[in-house]
Formats: sequence, structure tokens, C-alpha cells
Amino acid sequence: MTLTLAENFRAIFYTPFYLLKTLGLAEQAGFELKWLPPGSPGGAIESIKNGSVDLTWGGPMRVMKDHDTTPANGQSLLCFGEVVARDPFFLIGKKNLGRFELAQLRQLRLALVSEVPTPWLCLQADLRDLGLNVAKIESSLKRGLSMNEQIQALKAGTLDAAHLFEPLASELLTDPDYQLLYAGHTRGPTVYTTLICSRDGWDKHHLAFTALNDVLCELLTWMHAQTPAMIVTLVQSFFPGLSPRILEHTITRYLQNGIWAQSPKMSKTGFDRLSYSLHSGGFIRTQINFATCVTPLDQPNT
Repeated sequence: MTLTLAENFRAIFYTPFYLLKTLGLAEQAGFELKWLPPGSPGGAIESIKNGSVDLTWGGPMRVMKDHDTTPANGQSLLCFGEVVARDPFFLIGKKNLGRFELAQLRQLRLALVSEVPTPWLCLQADLRDLGLNVAKIESSLKRGLSMNEQIQALKAGTLDAAHLFEPLASELLTDPDYQLLYAGHTRGPTVYTTLICSRDGWDKHHLAFTALNDVLCELLTWMHAQTPAMIVTLVQSFFPGLSPRILEHTITRYLQNGIWAQSPKMSKTGFDRLSYSLHSGGFIRTQINFATCVTPLDQPNT
């Protein structure tokens, strides 16, 4: 059997999927994955819903948004195969900020990540949990800056903190003038990336999807037993412009911080935290029920 899998945008925190491809694990399990090239974040969602693509990967936030805005039917999105289990974003600022606490963001110039919505939605929930006036902080955010533009603004002195993922965070931290202010992973479980299919797709391909989930289980176990240097040798070709040293550093950081799941079994705790963050930020109207969004692989016991 052949499954079409649409790659999401290229990012280091998607490393387990690149390992899946490089190692040929799907083929070893008896089915073929036809990889479609990367596009814009969430760009394959409509193709999943209309059945022209079987699978993509990305944030369950897209599944939650679908359930929040669209009546349930065969095109409704489902998720399985948790891969990124914690927030992979960081706040980076100048060393002269000294010892940092999130409450200081009330006085700092911060930019909103423009490429994807999830990082700010998760961060604002952290701020709200501290009792901070998020609306006031949000009103002063600089909008429309890419992560690379945030770095330029930080260096130019027009920003106090940048919100970045790897390898941008590690590249910036090679400069002794900058420090890590806050790491999203310290929040705890927050389901960030899974495989996404439709209900019709699950009904049609559930045996192959289950086999793929089993492959991911073996892969995640294997990956956590490897050295970062070994992983770099397998995924370096996906990042041709990045030095092996920086790639190894970023993979080390992500492994040490528990960014990647130990198992593809969906974390209800992590799912509920994401749902809470999206709801508190106004991205969805109601908190979405775990059981309605996951495949039978992850249904809670009754």
C-alpha cells in the first residue's frame, strides 16, 4: 500500500519524520510513503480534507480549529502519532537584562511570531497563568516580523526579546551578548506536532495508519537511545546550509529538554494544555474535547 504524506515546512523539531524517511522504516514495515514536498505551515490541510492527500504532520491546533468551526463529517480532521510533545520555542534577549522572569515582559519590547500562531498562543497562556494583563502586553507587541527579522531588530536595539525556534536560537546564543530568557518546554507537556488525517481517511487506511504509528513507536524509542552526533549524520541533508556543529547542538538541546515524545501515544495532558492555550487566546471558541479529535489509537479507556 502507498500512502501520500505531505511534509510540513522544514524545521529541526520535525527531525523524527526525517529519520523515518532516511531510514526507510515505512518500507521495512511493508508499505510505501510517497513524500510530498514541504509547503507553507498547514498548507496540506485542505488536501487532507478533500482526500487528495492521506496524511500530513503539524499542530493539533489545526484539528482543534477544524472541530471548533466546521460541523462533524467525513472530512473532519483527526490526529494520532504524537512526535513533538513540548513547546520548541525560546525567548532570547540581551545579557544586560540580567536574571529574567516572565513578568518582566510587561516592560520589554517583544515581537509576535508571524510564521505560525501556536508559539504566542502558548506563551500568552503562560503569562495569563501568572496573573498578567495579557491584553496590555499584546497591544504593544511588534507584529509582522519573521523570526530572522526579529533577530535583526534585536541586534539593532529595537526589540528586547525575540521568540525563536532552533537553529535560530542556538545561532544567536553563540554570541556572548545574548542569553536564554525562557524556554517553552519548561511549561510541561504541550502536544505540538502529530500526524493528521481525516475521518474518511482513517476509515479507509486505518490498518496502514496503525502500522505507521507502530513504526513511530519503534523510531522514537530508537532515537532517544542515539547520540546527537549519530542523528546529525542521518538528517544533515535536510539542512544543507546549516553547520553540523550547530545542528548537533540543537538536537542535543531538544533531546535534553524532552521536546520529542517518548511514545506516539497522544498525551491527554499535553492536548488539554494546548486546547486551554488556544481557547484563552481566542483562537477557538470552546476548549476542544480530546476524544473527538483523536483516532481510535488514542481513545481514552471507558
